[in-house]
Amino acid sequence: MADAKVLEGQKWVNSTYAGVSGYVKCPENGQTGWSTMYSFIMGLQHELGISPVVASFGETTMSKLEAYKSISDGDQNKNIRDIIRYGLFCKGYWGESGDTFNADALESMKQNMGIWQTGQDAWNRSVQAKVFKALLTMDAYVVIAGGTEKIRGIQQWLNGRYWEKSAYYIGPCDGLYSRDVQKSLVIALQYEMGITSPNGQFGPGTQAALKNHTLTEGATGIMVSLFTAACVFNEPVPVDDYGVRTAFTSTFSSNITEYVQLFQKFSYLPQKAGKGDYDTWCQLLVSMGNPDRDVTGADTRFVINADRAKWLKNNGCEIVGRYLYSPDPNFEKEIKPGELETILAAGLRFFPIMQVHGRDVTEYNYTTGFQHALIAHEQATKFGIPRGSVIYFAVDYDATQDQMDPYIVKYFNGVVAGLADRGKKYIHGVYGSRNVCINATEKTYARYSFVSGMSWGFSGNLGFPLPANWSLNQIKEISGIEIGGEGGKIDLDHDVWRPESDPGVSSLAAAASPAADFMVYIDQLYATAQDYKASNSTNRSASQLVMEFIRHEEYGGYNWGILIGNYDKDWVTYAESRGHTVKKDFTDPNSGYELGPEHLMATANGYLLFPQPANPKSVNAGDIAGWGGDLMTFYANWRNDEQQYASGKAYCDAKLAKPGVSSSFSFQDLIEDADGYLIARACTAGTPINQIVREHYGNGGGHLTRFTQYFNKRFFTAADCKDQAYNDLTMENETYNLARTVLIVAKGAQSPTVLAALPGGFDKLQSFCQGFVDAIVARVGAES
Repeated sequence: MADAKVLEGQKWVNSTYAGVSGYVKCPENGQTGWSTMYSFIMGLQHELGISPVVASFGETTMSKLEAYKSISDGDQNKNIRDIIRYGLFCKGYWGESGDTFNADALESMKQNMGIWQTGQDAWNRSVQAKVFKALLTMDAYVVIAGGTEKIRGIQQWLNGRYWEKSAYYIGPCDGLYSRDVQKSLVIALQYEMGITSPNGQFGPGTQAALKNHTLTEGATGIMVSLFTAACVFNEPVPVDDYGVRTAFTSTFSSNITEYVQLFQKFSYLPQKAGKGDYDTWCQLLVSMGNPDRDVTGADTRFVINADRAKWLKNNGCEIVGRYLYSPDPNFEKEIKPGELETILAAGLRFFPIMQVHGRDVTEYNYTTGFQHALIAHEQATKFGIPRGSVIYFAVDYDATQDQMDPYIVKYFNGVVAGLADRGKKYIHGVYGSRNVCINATEKTYARYSFVSGMSWGFSGNLGFPLPANWSLNQIKEISGIEIGGEGGKIDLDHDVWRPESDPGVSSLAAAASPAADFMVYIDQLYATAQDYKASNSTNRSASQLVMEFIRHEEYGGYNWGILIGNYDKDWVTYAESRGHTVKKDFTDPNSGYELGPEHLMATANGYLLFPQPANPKSVNAGDIAGWGGDLMTFYANWRNDEQQYASGKAYCDAKLAKPGVSSSFSFQDLIEDADGYLIARACTAGTPINQIVREHYGNGGGHLTRFTQYFNKRFFTAADCKDQAYNDLTMENETYNLARTVLIVAKGAQSPTVLAALPGGFDKLQSFCQGFVDAIVARVGAES
């Protein structure tokens, strides 16, 4: 929306400085943006005697301002006062007081910046050079969407402590961890460690100094404050439903030790009793971490012959990345015939990388992604790479946030479609900066992230945490390694390979569907269920018995008995006597994620017994067994975490069914809800469960359009979906009241019916429900 005062300021600055050498007009649209700030900067430069003016607040502008003086609301230069006045309006403050700027608003801004000084009224109500520079930026000094008060408190603390030091400039206080905040933290560290010329760069001097600052439990002081600030910037560690969080403090407590241990485990660092050692400092501060630490992975554009493979193995390498394709057939980059067999024969694994050029934003669009997926499929098949392997599609340049949705995400949407067009034999991963990996994972469901961490200066690596689904982190490039023998010289990138992530390829033997073991398991259990029916008087179908057996351990207790009925205990005894056990997981052939048969079959069992209501807005017990129960649990977590996420929609956007993000309504949960519903629907129509499982996860390809089928058959429209979510949380009947008591109230959360009755509560609950709708619709969109 246009702001009248911002528009007034844009017209004023354009008319006032239109004839000034170098001046560039800003758009007159009433919307604050960098172009407007640049125009004000150029106007200020003209008032300071700089010519020609430029769209940059550089050292010359700063030195001229410092020589000018602090500027009060009574300053004789009215144009400078007006630039301050309109700058305050652009920042969201009421900038006007009579014919000058509003000193009260300035004082409020300084308070928000963290630099306000007690008892210094004249200082607080005047504009110093660094304050002027901060005024003419797009930085915010109040918490914005996605930000937290905890991070804002650290930002204010950094500003308050360091803003007057020569290398430090006033940073944002918006509650967001960003590249500017990361640079500010490094500058602060450099000052505290006595580095003579702080610059925010993680160079040799900073690295050497950090080696002398290992912190342990019980330590206190400023270095602990800076260390725990870095911990907060890197939270949460994604290890449970909520993510482990920490505190900004000057005392290294036992809670800090616990957080550090989990951070070290997640980052695959040596776990030295939770100490703040050099490796941990590095990992908290830069994407590469300590580039000289030991690694077990590598990638290279050089062909791996026998001598090179032997050298890699002897030097601690366990997995090596190689390229599926090169547009130049004479270039060594592409895998050569027999090379993969040589790698495996040396006891190594490998992971395939797909990159054509990838050095410029113009190369990324849907069509290119689709074409690259087809090439990757063809090449991987030619080399004998087994079904279900992850292929890392590369973004090998510093993609900025504004390029993500229109370019990078569309490219990966094309990759998804191209792989699906070939039957989803292979699963897509992503190579790129942390931000590229995060976006490709959240919006296109990349299975694993291969992070280009050694490019620590990339904007996409500054101010972003390590992706939750990271499998490899590329931390150092080494050139001209002398191998000897037939190996010659090669260049090699060192990669940290995370245990329990992508296992890579360890064999070229043909592989069935990743879900083949689950299909066989269901076949065998179904056959036993048929035998049981033949010798026992039960009105349960063999398909229902299969569902009951798989869900009985985890979803067979008292509350589940009330919800969808008790399972047949004699049948369970019968199946166990014939050697059957409950299968705990299997691999989804579409996403590559591990799915849980127990939750899957509890959902299917619920829908089998309680088919969906005829009214498209209604819900029933079958829904509670699936998405409805998951949404209740997720709602309880939101209400218990409201300080972190006041907006229900923002909470859904951050945590609901996000790949690689742990939550009580995970990406796997939504897959299981969708598949359980579709399995039950097919069984109700008369298809045996073993047949529908094979059709869904095998060559029938039902998994490729699971979310589209699920949405169209159960939710119908976005409006109906939102109504169903709201009714799930508020409908009054015995079954739903019990479910909410168990899943929401018993967890200490406010009942949604109570929330809806509070002032503004209905809108908050509706916003939460919209977040659920958006999560499902986004997945439907990705499939199409």
